[in-house]
Amino acid sequence: MSRRYDSRTTIFSPEGRLYQVEYAMEAIGNAGSAIGILATDGVVLVGEKKVTSKLLQTSKSTEKMYKIDDHLCCAVAGIMSDANILINTARLQAQRYAFAYQEPIPVEQLVQSLCDTKQGYTQFGGLRPFGVSFLFAGWDQSHGFQLYVSDPSGNYSGWKAAAIGANNQAAQSMLKQDYNEGMSREQAVKLVLKVLSKTMDSTSLTADKLELAEVSLGKEGEVRYEVCGVKRVEELLKEAGVNQPSEAD
Repeated sequence: MSRRYDSRTTIFSPEGRLYQVEYAMEAIGNAGSAIGILATDGVVLVGEKKVTSKLLQTSKSTEKMYKIDDHLCCAVAGIMSDANILINTARLQAQRYAFAYQEPIPVEQLVQSLCDTKQGYTQFGGLRPFGVSFLFAGWDQSHGFQLYVSDPSGNYSGWKAAAIGANNQAAQSMLKQDYNEGMSREQAVKLVLKVLSKTMDSTSLTADKLELAEVSLGKEGEVRYEVCGVKRVEELLKEAGVNQPSEAD
């Protein structure tokens, strides 16, 4: 029982909890899930698109994957209007760093800077926490490929494989069992599709219900961010053996 300790974001309960931050995390638990896996030669992100109605016009642009800079992208779970504000902030910080130092911003530095902004919204009156979690995937010269998770409290952590959004606990336990050190990007794609197919709320996994993005290095050492098209996703689903016919069709 919260006993009205949830009326302000700045009030601790006698148990030492901030209820408004916990409620924000609960809102993320109702959103479409996103999963990320760190491979030896890149990072794979996949996001579940929740189709609420057959009448809804599907977006031509990506809904779950966003490019922040040439070497950095993110997957989103939660309230998209909140996510748009934070993504624009992250893009601005990345460009300011590039303008000042003539080099890409280190991945963890950008994640930490954005999480400082999120933390501020849990400490001052009159504000509410951002109801969104991120999976950040990127590459820099110091640490290579990296995968980070951040939540509404402003905390962030590095992961080898992680899941956010709906059914994240079930997805996390599957990743813990099936993830292997030294996975290639192809193996990571198959694993991430297998996990999503078994944990998503929908009965069937089809190309129009997910978005898949990869961060990798090109032949000349440049960082490549690629969002797979519908045809490519269908091919990957067949290769992974999780392609199922949609019952709605």
